[in-house]
Amino acid sequence: MRTLYFDGFSGASGDMINAALLDLGVSLSRLKEGIGALRLGAVDVEVRPVNRCGLRALKFDVRVGEARQRQRHLPQILDLIGRAPLPQPVIDMACRVFRRLGEAEARAHGIPLEQVHFHEVGAVDAIVDVVGACLGFHLLGVERFISSALNVGRGMASSTHGPMPVPAVATAELLKGAPIYSTDLEAELVTPTGAAIISTVCESYGPLPVMRLERVGYGAGTKEFDQWPNVLRLLLGDAPRQDQRMPAISERVTVIEANIDDVSPEILGYVMERALAHGALDIFYMPTQMKKNRPGVLITLLCRMEDRERLIDLLFKETTTIGLRYHDVERRCLHRRVVNVSTPYGPVRVKVSSLGDQPITVAPEYEDCREAAQKFDVPLRAVMRAAMAAFDRAAEGEKGEKNE
Repeated sequence: MRTLYFDGFSGASGDMINAALLDLGVSLSRLKEGIGALRLGAVDVEVRPVNRCGLRALKFDVRVGEARQRQRHLPQILDLIGRAPLPQPVIDMACRVFRRLGEAEARAHGIPLEQVHFHEVGAVDAIVDVVGACLGFHLLGVERFISSALNVGRGMASSTHGPMPVPAVATAELLKGAPIYSTDLEAELVTPTGAAIISTVCESYGPLPVMRLERVGYGAGTKEFDQWPNVLRLLLGDAPRQDQRMPAISERVTVIEANIDDVSPEILGYVMERALAHGALDIFYMPTQMKKNRPGVLITLLCRMEDRERLIDLLFKETTTIGLRYHDVERRCLHRRVVNVSTPYGPVRVKVSSLGDQPITVAPEYEDCREAAQKFDVPLRAVMRAAMAAFDRAAEGEKGEKNE
C-alpha cells in the first residue's frame, strides 16, 4: 500500500508540505498547471534549495502579483475549487480540508460556520497550499497517510485577531485526538493550514510503520533557528496491506523515578499537577520503606523523551530529592479518539480506544458528565448511561451506513 508518513519533529505548514512533496519528486510544472487552473490571477510559486542546520531542503513560496489577499467565506472557496479543471479526487480532498478548517474556526471563535471570515486561511497562498498538497498526494498515488506526534511549538503568535497562544485556537481544534507536544522553542510550528491538511488525510498517528522506503523529501519552513532544523520530513514507501489495521501504537518513552522520605503530601499533590501540566504522560506514587527504616514515597513519572529534561528539573525544584534515575522503555497503546455525542443533559465527549476499527473500551468523559449532573441536578450515573446510549446509537447508525 502506497504510504506517506509525516515526520513532524519541527511541525508542519502548508508551504512545508508542498516543498517536501516537490522534494519527493512531484513535478513542479504539473503543480503550477494545477494552481493555474484555479484562476486566482497573477499567482506563481517559487521553489529553491535551502539549508536548515545542515539539512538540505526545498523552500516553497507563493508569489502574489495583482491578486489581492481578501476575506472569503467557505462557500466561495469550495465553489472556486469545485469549478477548477482538476482531477475529482483532488477537488474532493481539498474541499474536505477547507470544510474541516472552517468548522474548526467556527468552534474556536464560537460563531456559526456561515459567519466565519477566512483571513489567513482564505488568502490566496493558503488556497494554493491546500490544493497544491492535494494534487501532490494524487500525483504520487498515495493511498494511506500516517503522521508522527506533532511538535506544535509554544509562546504567542500574531494573527488578524491579535496575539494568540500557540498552538493557535483553530490548530488546537483541528488536532483534537492527535498526539502533540512542544519543546523549549518559542515559535508557532504547526499552522492551521498544516493542521487541516494532516488531520484530514491521516488515518492514524504514531511511529513510522513497517514499510519499504522509496523516497524521502524535506520541506523547509520560513523561520531559521540556531540549533533546530525547521523542516518537515515526508517518507514515501510501500507498506504491507495486512499492517493496515495497526493493532496498537508502539513508542519509546522515558520512566523517571525518585524515592523521597521527607516531603509533605501537600507538596506531592502539587507536583503531580505541575508534572501533568508540563507534559507528563502519567505520574503515580507508591509507599515504600527506605533506609534507616523510614516510610517514604516512590515517585514514578512517564514522559516522552523530548520532555525528560524539563520534568527532571521540575522534580529537583519542587521536591526534596537529591537524586533520581531514568530509563527508556517501550510502550504499546490502543488507538484513542474522542467522539462528541448529544444527550438530554447536553453534549458529552466519549473516549474510544480501539484495535484497528474495533472499539475495545468506551468511556464517557468524567468532567463532562460531572458538570451536566450538577447543572441538571441528576445522578452522575444517569448522565453516564445517557452518554453511552447516545454513543451506541451513533455506532449502530454508522454500521448501517457501511452495510448499505
